[in-house]
Amino acid sequence: MQKLRWQLIIIFLTGLVVGFLLLGEQPSAQIFAPEPATGGVYAEALTGEIRRLNPVLDFYNPVDRDIDRLIYSGLIRFDDRGMPLADLAESWGISKDGTIYNFALRPGIKWHDGEPLTTRDVLFTVELIREGGEAVPEDLQNFWQQIEVIVLNDTSMQFRLPESFAPFLDYLSFGILPEHLLGSMTFEEMVNAPFNLQPVGSGPFRFERLIVEDNRITGVVLTAFDEYYGKKPYIEQVVFRLYPTSALSFQAYQDGVVKGIGNVTEDILPGVLAEPSLSLYTSRRPEMSIVFLNLKNPATPFFQDVAVRKALLQGLNRQRMIDQLLNGQAFVADGVVLPGSWAYYDGIERVVYDPEAARTQLKNAGYVVAGENPIRQKEGVALRFELIYPDDDFHAAQAEAMQKDWALLDIQVDLLPLPFDALINQRLAERNYQAALVDINLSRLPDPDPYPFWDQTQAVGGQNYSQWDNRTASEYLEQARITVDINERARMYRNFQVLFNEDLPSLPLYYPLYNYAVSEQIQGVRVGPLYDSSDRFSTLTDWYLITKLPSKLPANVP
Repeated sequence: MQKLRWQLIIIFLTGLVVGFLLLGEQPSAQIFAPEPATGGVYAEALTGEIRRLNPVLDFYNPVDRDIDRLIYSGLIRFDDRGMPLADLAESWGISKDGTIYNFALRPGIKWHDGEPLTTRDVLFTVELIREGGEAVPEDLQNFWQQIEVIVLNDTSMQFRLPESFAPFLDYLSFGILPEHLLGSMTFEEMVNAPFNLQPVGSGPFRFERLIVEDNRITGVVLTAFDEYYGKKPYIEQVVFRLYPTSALSFQAYQDGVVKGIGNVTEDILPGVLAEPSLSLYTSRRPEMSIVFLNLKNPATPFFQDVAVRKALLQGLNRQRMIDQLLNGQAFVADGVVLPGSWAYYDGIERVVYDPEAARTQLKNAGYVVAGENPIRQKEGVALRFELIYPDDDFHAAQAEAMQKDWALLDIQVDLLPLPFDALINQRLAERNYQAALVDINLSRLPDPDPYPFWDQTQAVGGQNYSQWDNRTASEYLEQARITVDINERARMYRNFQVLFNEDLPSLPLYYPLYNYAVSEQIQGVRVGPLYDSSDRFSTLTDWYLITKLPSKLPANVP
C-alpha cells in the first residue's frame, strides 16, 4: 500500500508539471481598462428652489449657484487648494508693484447663442456688480467701485487697483453675463427679466428647458455645449430636480428619479450610508466655528494671560462636541486657515483635550480655588465670564457643552443667547462682549487672507473682534497682502499660523463637513476641499456613465 501511494504521488506531480508546461504555451491574458465615452444623463436632487439663474443675482441662493456653475464661466477658476486656474482667460500678468493685472481671453469663445464673448462682457458684468443694490453684498460693490477696468481690445483688458492687493484674483471668478442680451436694461429691469429663467452663458452646459409641474418649477435641464472652449464633458445632459426637503431628495434617489443628492444633511445621512448603490463624498466646508475672546475687556483681564487661553482650549472636549452635536460631521480646528488650502501649515502644534493638564496650567499661573469658593481666582479676580451665542437650539447645546467642560476646570461661564444681528452688530462690532461663540463663513474666498480678523489695524472698526495686538503677526499679514510671489506669501502665512497657535488670541473649535452622494454608476467623480458647494462640479467634465474599449489596442489583439 505504501509503494502504491508513492506511485500515485509521482503520477500526480508529473501531471502537474505537464499542465504548467501546457499553460506556458498559451498566449498570456491581457486586461484592457475601458475608456470614458460620451453620452448619458446625470440627474441630481437639490433641496430648495430656483430664483434667478444669473451669477450677479445668485449670492444668497445656493441652488442658483450650483446650476450657474455649469452654465456660466469666469475669467479664472480655482482648484481645491485655492490656486487660480485659467478659465475664460488664456493668461494673465501682474505688475511688480501688484497694482495692475493684465488679462488675455482665449480666442474664439462663444456664448451659448453663438455670439462671441469679449472683454466688453466682462466690463459689463463688473458694472452690474458695482450697481448691485440689495442683490450683491455691499462690501463687494464697494470693492469694485475702487477698481478701474480698462478694455484694450476684444480679448485684452486691464484691472488697475488703488494699491497692491494679492487676494485680488479671488474676485475674478464671478460668472460673466452677455452684454448683447442685457445691455439695454436697467439693473432693476434685469432683476425681473425673463433671461433669469432662460439663461445664456458660456460654460460647459447650456440651458435647455425648465421642468414645470402644476405651475411650479421643479427642475431644469442642461445640455452639453458643443462649442465649449474647454474640455468637453462626457455626460450629455445634466438634470437638476428640486425638492423642498432633504428627505424628499433622498426619496427621489430611492425611486430612481435622480442619480445624485446635492447635499446630504444629517437627517438623511444614516439612510444614505446604508444605501449600497450610493457613493458618499465628504469634504471640508469653507466655514469654521470659533470662540472669540475679548482681550481688551477690563472685566475679564485674565483673557490677556496666554496660560488661561491655552487652558480654556485644552479643557474643551471638541471631539466629543463634534461626535454628539454634529454626529461626527466636522473635524477639530487647529488654526484659522482652512485645511487643504495652499496657505495651510500642517506643522503647527495641536492642542489636545487634557483637562488635568489644563488645571495644572491654571494652578501654575496662579489661578487657584480658595476656601469654599468653587471658582478659580487670582488676586481677587475670579475666572468667570459671559459667553454670548446665536439664539438657536444647536448653538445653545454647543454653549452648554463648553460650559460643562470649563466647569470641570473650576471656571464659571454664564450663557447669554442673542439674535444673530444683535450679536454681530451690537456686541462684536462694538466690542461689547467678553466671549462669543460664532461661525465664520469663508465661502467663495480661496485666498485665506486672515488680515480682516487678526491684524492690529482692524481692532478698531474692523473685524478683529478679539482686538489681538501682535505686531509681528500683523506684519506677516500686511506683507502677505501686497506680495505677488505665492511661495513667499505661503511662508508668511506659515509664520502667522505658528504665532497664532502660540498666542491663541481666540479658540478655534472645528470645521464642518459637506456630504455629497452620487450613484456608483457615475465614474470619475472627485471632490476636494470646497470654497462653495458648487465646487463639487469642478471636475464634472471628467465624470462619465458610459465606457468603450480603448481606442488603441496592441497589434496582436484580434
